Amino acid sequence: MDNSTDRIILIDKPLRWTSFDVVKKLKKPLLEEYRMQFPEAERKTIKRFKVGHAGTLDPLATGLLVLCTGKLTKKISEIQDAEKEYTGTIVLGATTASYDLETVPEEHKPFDFVTEQMVLDMAKSMEGIQQQIPPIHSAIKVDGRRAYDMARKGQEVELKSRTIEIRQFEITRIELPEIDFRIVCTKGTYIRSLAHDFGQKIGTGGHLSALCRTRIGTYDLKNAVNPLDFLSQITVNKPITEQ
Repeated sequence: MDNSTDRIILIDKPLRWTSFDVVKKLKKPLLEEYRMQFPEAERKTIKRFKVGHAGTLDPLATGLLVLCTGKLTKKISEIQDAEKEYTGTIVLGATTASYDLETVPEEHKPFDFVTEQMVLDMAKSMEGIQQQIPPIHSAIKVDGRRAYDMARKGQEVELKSRTIEIRQFEITRIELPEIDFRIVCTKGTYIRSLAHDFGQKIGTGGHLSALCRTRIGTYDLKNAVNPLDFLSQITVNKPITEQ
């Protein structure tokens, strides 16, 4: 049988959805679609269908989420290892505990001394191979527990640095305190940490106010579909967006 449900699906994750929310929303309809390939007498016996995503996006981030289904879930690790591209906004003049807007801005500082050239030079200086410490409000496990669970309970969290590479750090708009950027980086890079470090190094503090993943390897956001639109397409058996 030609199993057309073994595929890679490009989803445009909405704001405030978790990556798990996307998988949970689509898994049952995809299972039903898979069952339809079999004779009616066999369909009720099929209880499982593999669906996974290649690279988590934070709830406050939007953009490309690559879903793999069926036998193509074996490609998840390969896709996760690919180069990533993001666009977003850094806000200078305040920090947050989560390095984004999940927590309230604090430690406000003046930013009127910051010039356009300072911003451009700082972005350029942050390109290259480097060590990065992930934010404590992250899904990384520490002794079997999620770091963000410990951080939200006020418990001390110590995370190890990891080697990453920022291949491009392009500034696309400067309207202080906001700075828009485009970043190309390797796997494991936390853009929230980069925004925090940018603010610390330039002397104002900073945090991430918006983030969109636009590319993973050869997979591009322009070919992605909203999960609810995708759900409507498979429900009425229309052609779907996939690669």
